[in-house]
Amino acid sequence: MADKKNSILTDVAAYYSSRLVEHGETPQGVDWNSEASQMLRFEQLSKIIQQSTHFSLNDFGCGYGALFEFLTSRFQGFSYVGCDISQEMIRAAQRRYANHAHAHFMVAAEPPEPADYSVASGIFNVKLGYHDSEWKEYLETTLEVLNRFSRKGFAFNCLTSYSDVDKMRDNLYYADPCFLFDFCKRRYSRNVALLHDYDLYEFTILVRKSV
Repeated sequence: MADKKNSILTDVAAYYSSRLVEHGETPQGVDWNSEASQMLRFEQLSKIIQQSTHFSLNDFGCGYGALFEFLTSRFQGFSYVGCDISQEMIRAAQRRYANHAHAHFMVAAEPPEPADYSVASGIFNVKLGYHDSEWKEYLETTLEVLNRFSRKGFAFNCLTSYSDVDKMRDNLYYADPCFLFDFCKRRYSRNVALLHDYDLYEFTILVRKSV
């Protein structure tokens, strides 16, 4: 799986770098439809955070840092590490938040150390030309990483297999929310929430650890 994962990461990095070049530091630059849907998505993911201050967070696939900006409007006194496999994304984030000492951005598939919480937004959506079986294996492998780098819990989102068939695209991955709920419940924690009630063709899973 290591060689396949490296191939996936290389292809995904090239895809998102091209999106940033085309659309700039906007929701479209990280392949979202609008700022409104991006904010709604962040609202769901941030529900994993159970304290208002003095926490740390790893952002997997941070893009140009939009989640960090969202968090600063709602929380204080936290530390943030954003990692992304696209060099162009990280350069944009470093320029954008150069004056924020508690935010660090790096070109990497994984952060350097565990945090209280980890979040992954949108990193499982674009499967490009890979088969669903390959992408599912990549997703499960990445969830192991999210778990390993999270002390108190982690959150991630996926496009849903309940999407309207006529609107599905071949280059996107539509995950089964029931399978992933069961997967996380059996492997990571008894405290797992499936959020599928916020009017987007996706779902969010929150995994809370007992500490």
